Amino acid sequence: MLPRTLLTGPSLADAALLGHVEQGREWPLLVWAPGPGVRMVSSAVLGGGIGERQWVVNAQVPPGYARLDPVAHLRDLASGAGLEGVGVGLMTAASVADRRHAVDGGAQALVTAGIGVRGWAAAPGAGAVVAPRPGTINIIVSLPVPLTDAALVNAVATATEAKVQALVELGADASGTPTDAVCVAAPSPCGGAAESFAGPRSLWGARLARAVHAATRAACAELLPAPVAPH
Repeated sequence: MLPRTLLTGPSLADAALLGHVEQGREWPLLVWAPGPGVRMVSSAVLGGGIGERQWVVNAQVPPGYARLDPVAHLRDLASGAGLEGVGVGLMTAASVADRRHAVDGGAQALVTAGIGVRGWAAAPGAGAVVAPRPGTINIIVSLPVPLTDAALVNAVATATEAKVQALVELGADASGTPTDAVCVAAPSPCGGAAESFAGPRSLWGARLARAVHAATRAACAELLPAPVAPH
C-alpha cells in the first residue's frame, strides 16, 4: 500500500492506492483526486448524477458485503483518506489493486473488474428492489474537453457499449454484471463551447470507447477461461 498521501492530478494514472479496514482486515482503496473544475456523471451510489465533483474513490470490500449504509460508509472512507468536498464513491468486491488503465488520444479509462456473477441485461424474470450492492465492473473515464449534459450521458452509453464489446470478444456470454457502475469526468465549461456529442463515432466518443474497451479487456482477460480452439 502507498502511504496515506494522495497523488492529486488530472491523469487517471495518478490514482493512489490507499487502504481501509473492514471486518478486521485491510482492503485497498483506490483514490483519484483531480481537484476542482471537473464535472462528472455517474451511476454511483455516492455522488451519482451530474455535477461538480472533486474526487472518486473505488473501495474494495469483502465478498458478501452486507452493510446497508453504503453511502455513509463511502463518505467515511473518503473523509479518512483526507478528501474534502463532493465526490463519487464506488464499491466492488473485485481487486482494485488489479486495475487497468488505458489511453487513446487523450481519453483515459480506469477499470476494475470481477465477473463471477454476470449475465445479459435483458434476462427473463422480474427485477428486485434491493439495497445497493458493491459493483463488480467499475469504469472511470476522464476526458480533457468539456461536455454538455447530453454528451456526458452519451459518454456513459458509449462506455457501456465498449464494455459489452470487450466482454463478448472475450467469450463472457454476458453484457456485464448486475451492479456495474460508470463515472465519466470532464472539465467544467468556462465560458467556452462544450462538446455536444460523445457517441462512438464522434471524435471524443470514439477515443473514449477505445480506451474503455482496452482497459476492460485487460481487466477481464485473466478472469475468463481461454477460449477452446475449434477442431
